[in-house]
Amino acid sequence: MPDLPNRTSVFSVTINPLHELDNRPDPEDEPLRPSRFEDFVGQQQTREHLQLFVQAAGHRREPLDHTLLYGPPGLGKTTLALLIANEMGVNIKMTTGPVIERKDELAAILTDLGEGDILFIDEIHRLNRLVEELLYPALEDYKIDIMIGEGPHAKSIRIDLPRFTLLGATTRLGMISGPLRSRFGIVERLEFYTPEEMEAIVRRSARILNVMIDNEGATQIARRSRGTPRFANRMLRRVRDYAQVRANGHVSGSVADEALLMFGIDRLGLDGSDINYLRALMEKFGGGPVGLNNLAVALSEDEDTIQDVVEPFLIQIGFLNRTTRGRMATPAAYAHLGLKLPANGLPFFGQ
Repeated sequence: MPDLPNRTSVFSVTINPLHELDNRPDPEDEPLRPSRFEDFVGQQQTREHLQLFVQAAGHRREPLDHTLLYGPPGLGKTTLALLIANEMGVNIKMTTGPVIERKDELAAILTDLGEGDILFIDEIHRLNRLVEELLYPALEDYKIDIMIGEGPHAKSIRIDLPRFTLLGATTRLGMISGPLRSRFGIVERLEFYTPEEMEAIVRRSARILNVMIDNEGATQIARRSRGTPRFANRMLRRVRDYAQVRANGHVSGSVADEALLMFGIDRLGLDGSDINYLRALMEKFGGGPVGLNNLAVALSEDEDTIQDVVEPFLIQIGFLNRTTRGRMATPAAYAHLGLKLPANGLPFFGQ
């Protein structure tokens, strides 16, 4: 276990590239994406629902209802969007909420769609509210109103749109406005994957990448992947690099373990950012409760990164509680880091 810094140390969160969470499709993941629902591992309930909705829409020769996928990053929202388009045999246009800054930009995208096409908007919770209003008539009536000209000579023109499907993806369902959320006919949540599902994903990706890996090697990677395929695929590629240089290209359990420890991923899947977070919470704030803002200042990191990148997995494995009073470290977290609980046996606020 690494030495703990003293009370005056400055903690910081440096996101490990193997665990970097963002919503941008990774070009390296493209060959690993399944092209059929049958090849998609995990998310059984969501997958069955979407298959049924796609087949029903196909029988009626209608576009799929507007669909919203939500859940933590890296669980396959973009992949499912591509699968839906492939299964329905339609084109898909992909963008993100922050990219669309003005109504005319959204209008240009909508008018460029063909009959039955899918418009996929990732991070849809970050869509500008003024831009969002243009979507309401588009989603309900397949029409948009745009203003031509300025001042007293300005006039509104209504444009008919082809019937299309809006497919939105978000990591923050609560940040989507009620009027927009109510216009989605299908809403599905993606859950973290089980260890067995992660092993199946690792083995499938290894076959596609021509990586020689045994069952124990796949288990080591799956166990540290945080239930997230994006992590697993990134780890697999980096372990492959390690094995090619130091183990004749064969990924065994011991080789995977050595590689991941060298990359700063411990046997529970925690990386340096997780450890720094926990140490700051325990050492600076006595295990909590402490507010997110105080933690962000102590770690020299922004609140969104902590909330979206660091905390979800710590909560998932039972190392962190979010309470009404603030964040609190659990006894399991103290045990993992080899630290003693505070004198009263429970985390407390203050020094």
